[in-house]
Amino acid sequence: MSHREDLSLKSLIVLSRANRVVEDKIKEDIRKHGLNPTEFAVLELLFHKGDQPIQRIGEKILLSSGSITYVVDKLEQKRFLERKRCPEDRRVIFAAITEKGTELMKEIFPKHQEAVQHMFHALDEEEKKTLITLLKKVGLSLENQ
Repeated sequence: MSHREDLSLKSLIVLSRANRVVEDKIKEDIRKHGLNPTEFAVLELLFHKGDQPIQRIGEKILLSSGSITYVVDKLEQKRFLERKRCPEDRRVIFAAITEKGTELMKEIFPKHQEAVQHMFHALDEEEKKTLITLLKKVGLSLENQ
């Protein structure tokens, strides 16, 4: 194995381990607020981007349509979101965050943002920018293959 392959393998291992730790910490933080990561992702999308067609939510948070329906059902039961028919096309159903969901996100999102900032506290601003650039470079090179 050449030195270059060795560094590629090491990069994969380091990236995988770091990702696992970050994901575990994110899940732990979200669970403190009584949600699972998928429920949080849906609420966060609706909170920041407004009403979304249910069929499109999966694309935006990388989930299958069956899973989205289940999560939307659960969030609707908790009264954090509601379904609304599109007035222009009655076949399209939107998920809309409710007042209760908005209040929840106003309370927990700043705390979640703080937790994420703490996860990356070991990096200064320039290192964070470099990390973003490098990860995008890897991701884009693979998408374009």
